[in-house]
Amino acid sequence: MYKGFLHTHYLVVSLFLLLYVIKTVLLLSNKTDLLKTFSKKTRLFEIIISFLFLLTGIYLMTQIPYGGKYDYMLWIKLVMIFASIPIAVIGFRKNNKTLAALSLLMITGSFGLGEVYHKKKGIAKEVDTTIAANDGKALYEANCNLCHGADGKLGMSGAKDLTASVMDLAAIKEIIIHGKGAMPAAQVNEEQATAIAAYVNDQIKGH
Repeated sequence: MYKGFLHTHYLVVSLFLLLYVIKTVLLLSNKTDLLKTFSKKTRLFEIIISFLFLLTGIYLMTQIPYGGKYDYMLWIKLVMIFASIPIAVIGFRKNNKTLAALSLLMITGSFGLGEVYHKKKGIAKEVDTTIAANDGKALYEANCNLCHGADGKLGMSGAKDLTASVMDLAAIKEIIIHGKGAMPAAQVNEEQATAIAAYVNDQIKGH
């Protein structure tokens, strides 16, 4: 379900940006009559896209594991999105090129900032040398708890229910090291990955 919302969000954001790029170009090119015609014909489409943009964005926000030094990026993104909406409305209604261009810049910037935020969240953790390399429980808590939870069932950010996993030890270790789907690779070394996989396989899976 998470992946479905994620892909839908990327699609509607791309369509939303395309729509506003076309409208902004028309306004900057002084083609106001064409802009009015285009806006009228795409009004329903714009409403649908905006609704899906909001719906998928809210859902994805509920799936984000908060906590960390990069969370400020998310709040800046939200401020930029919500500020860009009234600026866009005023800009296109009054044919104000500066406001229209500013709105497009803010929307594009917020999307880019969101991408940086998610990448940073995925690579923020480094190998924790204070935890013994064979302490699977402590390593799991440091690297996996946020999305999978202590019992493996939390399911944040689309994380799989580990208790229902049918993977063997080698397959679990492979995903820990290389990641899969929306799950980034854990920032652990080979020995630590082995310990985490063993803990998941022996203590969480099937419970």
